Amino acid sequence: MSEAIKKRQTRRTFLKMTALGSLAGASVALGADTQKTMRQASSQEIKERYPQSKKVKTICTHCSVGCGIVAEVVDGVWVRQEVAQDHPISQGGHCCKGADLIDRARSETRLRYPLEKQNGQWTRLKYDEAMDKIAAQLKQIREESGPDAVMFLGSAKCSNEQSYYIRKFAAFFGTNNIDHCARV
Repeated sequence: MSEAIKKRQTRRTFLKMTALGSLAGASVALGADTQKTMRQASSQEIKERYPQSKKVKTICTHCSVGCGIVAEVVDGVWVRQEVAQDHPISQGGHCCKGADLIDRARSETRLRYPLEKQNGQWTRLKYDEAMDKIAAQLKQIREESGPDAVMFLGSAKCSNEQSYYIRKFAAFFGTNNIDHCARV
């Protein structure tokens, strides 16, 4: 290396050049060349992505706040969602969980029906059969060990009315063992 280059090569110069090189590499890696991959959306596409969709006003089920969602449904499939601008609670906003609600509802790992593990394999049950098994097991636990052997947990997803029913159920079961998942 020549003496002139060595004098100009300071730590600060090295860091500046490293940062510039990183930015240049990142812009290429992250798709700065959008001319080949993306185009501007037409005004019709922006206005109405699914022109045949049915817009359904609904409530986010992630927590008990009850923010508003406008779900777009095509042939019974939830294809898109927007915030409900006129909703009195969320007033046109979402948290990050509510903004992703469509993905949670359409997830391949979402539980869709009752399952029971038998011989190491998950088997599907009918709802009535599952409820009967749960009721029988709860009754057996209460008879053998008393009602305080069971604890009921509420959830931030429950509304006030649902929480009331959970509390009433626990009282009729004979226990005060009830808590909320936020404390766990």
